Amino acid sequence: MMRSVKVAVFTNAVLLLLVVVVGAVCFFPLGAVTAGNVSDRVYYRGDAESGKVSLMFNVYGGADYIPGILDTLDSFGVKATFFIGGCWADDHTQTLREIAARGHELGNHGYFHKDQDKLSLSANKEEILRCHDLVKSLAGKEMGLFAPPSGAYSENTVNAAESLAYKVIMWSKDTIDWRDHDATLIFSRATAGIEGGDLVLMHPTEETAEALPSVLAFYKEKGLAQCTVSETLGL
Repeated sequence: MMRSVKVAVFTNAVLLLLVVVVGAVCFFPLGAVTAGNVSDRVYYRGDAESGKVSLMFNVYGGADYIPGILDTLDSFGVKATFFIGGCWADDHTQTLREIAARGHELGNHGYFHKDQDKLSLSANKEEILRCHDLVKSLAGKEMGLFAPPSGAYSENTVNAAESLAYKVIMWSKDTIDWRDHDATLIFSRATAGIEGGDLVLMHPTEETAEALPSVLAFYKEKGLAQCTVSETLGL
């Protein structure tokens, strides 16, 4: 009787162990790559003590609003970072050159706005390099910052970027201006709780162009310097 009980206990213990192991494999597969594994190699913000903030414009559209945005930045005497989509640049060469001519920083936003986290290492490299080569040929500028479209990245993305001497850039504040076409809301999201080191994501939309003077005036009033992403990150 006692022997049967011991066998049963042992069998149940083995079964429990198997359940735990199988569950662990299902939920945390060996070799799985998640954003958390590589997030320490990705930039989300700069030093809070720097007193610097950055507006970063992701550009796959909005060419009609960029001249006004550039004029506003000029009127405040500040520079921003424009992450350029390759296929957009191919169709808007003069606007790209105007951004560069005004002294703003150019960053890479991939060529076709793909979900980079779903791409292989080689496909990630192709997206980044194709945009890099095009922008360099059209505007004569080298780029070293890569903003993954939709903020989607994996270890392949980061490895590909680093192999091409790029740093992967995310953001600490998102105006979501591509969805919410409301200048008041854009202003609020770009300024609420703003502090040194913040990277503020925008896009060239009509409402963003409308909100921009108030955003820059707010930063100035708070004693924050609007700088390029490289300056805010100290790169």
